[in-house]
Amino acid sequence: MQKTQDFTKVMQDMASSLPFDAKAFQDTFKTSAVLGEKVTKVALEAAEKSNEISSKWTKDTLAKVGALAKVKDEPTDYSKAMTDFASAAAEMAAENLAAFAEVAKKAQMETVELMLAAGKDFSEDATAAVKKAQAEVTTAAKKAATAATAK
Repeated sequence: MQKTQDFTKVMQDMASSLPFDAKAFQDTFKTSAVLGEKVTKVALEAAEKSNEISSKWTKDTLAKVGALAKVKDEPTDYSKAMTDFASAAAEMAAENLAAFAEVAKKAQMETVELMLAAGKDFSEDATAAVKKAQAEVTTAAKKAATAATAK
């Protein structure tokens, strides 16, 4: 019966011979975590502002419904109250939708700025890691070449 070769030792030797910069990995992770925190802050601020707009809109609408529900002296007053309510509701909708659009616009701009800054940070981290790895590989190759010619 043929025995299957165990590549565990081969893989461990290969992994240990490859240069691995734990600090670069930690820096990249930290950059990613900072980005996540900043993006979350933008999202939470937008959600909070949106909630404030919704709450105010609801309160204003309920106040208008209360005025609409009051007993009127003349039948034409009901028609006027409905017209006033519809007009006020349309105006509130326009104002609040514009407010929601401003919140979305601000969140979008902040997110784009964060992504551009993060791209720069990730690029700098990657460049530094590649340069360091390249230097380590060059050093290791020189040592291997020296050892090979010494034999």
